[in-house]
Amino acid sequence: MVDPRTPVIVGVGQFTERIGDPDYRGMSAVELATEGVRAALADTGADPAAVAAAIQTVYALRQFEISGPMPATLGRSNNYPRSVMRRVGGDPARVVLEPVGGQGPQKLVTEAGNAIVAGEIDVAMIIGSEPGSTARYYADREDKPDFTEHVEGQLEDRGSQIEKYFSGYTVNHGLIGATVQYGLLDNARRARLGLSVADYRRQMAELFAPMSKVAAKNPYSSSPVERSVEEIITVTDDNRMICDPYPRLLVARDQVNQGAAVIITSVAAARELGVPEGNWVYLHGHADLTEQDLLARADLSVSPAAAHAAREALRVAGIGVDDVATFDLYSCFPFPVFVVCEELGLTADDPRGLTVTGGLPYFGGPGNSYSLHAIAETVTQLRDRPGQFGFVGANGGTMSKYSVGIYSTTPVEWRTDRSAQLDAEIAALPTVPVTEYPQGGTGVIETYTVRYDWPTRTGIIIGRLDADGSRFMAITTDDELLTLMTEGDPLGAAITLRTDGKVNQAALA
Repeated sequence: MVDPRTPVIVGVGQFTERIGDPDYRGMSAVELATEGVRAALADTGADPAAVAAAIQTVYALRQFEISGPMPATLGRSNNYPRSVMRRVGGDPARVVLEPVGGQGPQKLVTEAGNAIVAGEIDVAMIIGSEPGSTARYYADREDKPDFTEHVEGQLEDRGSQIEKYFSGYTVNHGLIGATVQYGLLDNARRARLGLSVADYRRQMAELFAPMSKVAAKNPYSSSPVERSVEEIITVTDDNRMICDPYPRLLVARDQVNQGAAVIITSVAAARELGVPEGNWVYLHGHADLTEQDLLARADLSVSPAAAHAAREALRVAGIGVDDVATFDLYSCFPFPVFVVCEELGLTADDPRGLTVTGGLPYFGGPGNSYSLHAIAETVTQLRDRPGQFGFVGANGGTMSKYSVGIYSTTPVEWRTDRSAQLDAEIAALPTVPVTEYPQGGTGVIETYTVRYDWPTRTGIIIGRLDADGSRFMAITTDDELLTLMTEGDPLGAAITLRTDGKVNQAALA
């Protein structure tokens, strides 16, 4: 018997609508989350109304439309979690709107678990949704809906905190959007491995093609289509280059309509609500770690935070990687998958698979809430595999934050982790000095990407100055350098720099 205050996941729910489906409605963020919540309430096996009424805290993940300065084009609720709860008959004492970050779902499971163990609450729920498909569907239509809602009541808005992931300097040099940021990381990894452009692209495709097979069989997938390695690496009008080294089929699919929810209770509350014990899934291990700022990292080809989080969660769970039956590694781009695979000794053809959903490019990348679907699917699969373990790795920012959860139906007391200590160790790692605006001079390309998604094709460079080895950023539209960046291999190439004090421009030396 475990302590009655031990947290357990008792209900999970998912929902997806696809733009080509005959019953497609173009739903709002609130409506999508509501469907996920209704599914989770039903999944508990208890009285849905009683469970909804018992929820004391709702943690809500932030959609893209409320993550930045731009207004929601179709309107939005002023209190997203309360709008959802009003639709299912709940009135929680506390609702929270979490900051931006794909690590949020797993981080919130741990936060809710700690609150339950401490006796602060008995029943919590995490919700998330993303209406990117709706925004696209109505973009050029006259009959736009108005999703504006005003709901009274408490809301703990933690702010988007999106400014943690960029600065004026990085924005000036084109680091706007995740695709360009991760392109720099994947090309840095290619440099470390000494691979050609073609060989690395094939490795990325070999990593992701098996994920598409999972997505093809998942009823909640946004794009349930199996993709071959050749299909992924071949650039076509449909599989166009987005940012080097990624054609479209290697990029998270963000124009989706998806919602999900996870309900967590104490063991005592689960019994009181009448949730069958066969539905209970325990969190055996967890870790939540933060990486150094992007430009400070000594090695852009690795992620100490992700590596330490994976190892720490396994340590807390008391198991090794060979004991894990299912994995879901955050797959917005290949880099986050590669770095965890390297740390844990996993390969693309591991018979256990690297995703339970189908991965972000194929299952769908519903903004900050993707890993809520991964947790829901992991819970569902583990109920059918009693005693086995599931690993969920959730990533946020530019490999900025990484959270891991280890799940199983086997009862276990709540365990604490060493995340604070490990965070301090990561923060104390050596850093690289940055010279933001070199006054002329020369350097070499450390890593790069090319923006094909801008009106003018533009190269984005992180380099090292010849004079002192410090790091800098630059952009280029120079024909000769762009040709090398798009048709050759610019890693290590010598470049010259000029600056106007706002943007550094590069050309071949």
